Amino acid sequence: MNGLKTMTLMVALTLLLVFVGAALGGKNGMTIALIFAFGMNFISYWFSDKIVLKMYRAKQVSESEAPELFGIVRRLAQKAELPMPKVYIMEQEQPNAFATGRNPKHGAVAVTTGIMRILSSEELEGVIAHELSHIKNRDILVGTIAATIAGAISYLAQMAQWAMIFGGRSDNEGKGSNPIAALVMMMVGPIAAIMVQMAISRSREYGADAGGARIAGNPLYLANALKKLHIASQKIPMDANPATSHMFIVSPLSGGGILKLFSTHPPIEQRIERLKAIKLNA
Repeated sequence: MNGLKTMTLMVALTLLLVFVGAALGGKNGMTIALIFAFGMNFISYWFSDKIVLKMYRAKQVSESEAPELFGIVRRLAQKAELPMPKVYIMEQEQPNAFATGRNPKHGAVAVTTGIMRILSSEELEGVIAHELSHIKNRDILVGTIAATIAGAISYLAQMAQWAMIFGGRSDNEGKGSNPIAALVMMMVGPIAAIMVQMAISRSREYGADAGGARIAGNPLYLANALKKLHIASQKIPMDANPATSHMFIVSPLSGGGILKLFSTHPPIEQRIERLKAIKLNA
């Protein structure tokens, strides 16, 4: 169900990119939008893992440096029938974790020093299993593409705004585009793109929770971990880039009210309820 929902949202986001491109610049704008998105996707596919790991100063560790963590990752990766991912530790007080890598063969799991301090071994297993589920389902690639398309839409809207400020386009360049539609897309397009992107991210989190429960063998491992992580993340700040917040198991950013509409993560309470409702075969 989550897979179908994600596919539907991805199609909607791609169509939105095409419509925004067409509204802002006719056929030329649509073509530019698609080329721009393809170029950004190519870069993101090959380099996003290295960029985000470097951004958070994650250090790759060996089994001798982190035997318990390494052992958990290896055991669960074998259970999930995945290649052994690289293991990283971030010197961050906020307890959190994320997975990255363009495919299972290039997977990586990164955890903060904070998460290793507050979770039990079983709870840490639940978190690692969640991240391995992301890797197995290629959620990192899906999230990267969604973020890239949403970014392309915002970029096109900004370009159109600057074009209007500095004289707009010639008649030939503007053929096929409706000025009113362009103005509406300029304002609504980026917001709609972000909301669809957030919906995709939330759908993949639910899927990773369920997949992680199956890998770990007990949904309560992750449910108990999420409860601790949510409380701690609200108390301990983290200097996180909003563009990468969707990668973490719990949002490293704080915010409430209307900001929840743009949250990359489902409410913790709902995630825990869904996990408790999962019945695994013995």
